[in-house]
Amino acid sequence: MTTATERTTAAHGVTLTPVAVAKVNTLLEQEGRDDLRLRIAVQPGGCSGLIYQLYFDERLMDGDLTVEFDGVEVVVDKMSNPYLAGAVIDFADSIEKQGFTIDNPNAQSSCACGDSFG
Repeated sequence: MTTATERTTAAHGVTLTPVAVAKVNTLLEQEGRDDLRLRIAVQPGGCSGLIYQLYFDERLMDGDLTVEFDGVEVVVDKMSNPYLAGAVIDFADSIEKQGFTIDNPNAQSSCACGDSFG
């Protein structure tokens, strides 16, 4: 029997590439805070049915799943986890595009109207 005060940290299946880790570390340094983590979530909406959200969060909520990548704590909530298992977060920095990209094997279709990332 486990008590309510025991809290095990479960891992999620999201991976950050080394390039994405470096970019997140740079952004965290610019924020000047050491209490933030990268939260990745999915919300209903967009033309493909889901919108990805990536943002810094100081909170940890019940059921959050965490994995650390070279000092970057990545958090996924328990509702988003099934949709993000196996997803790879990268950072593209080219003439055509700059920003975080998500390669998600769970995505059923892609948008013809553009990226569905929030």
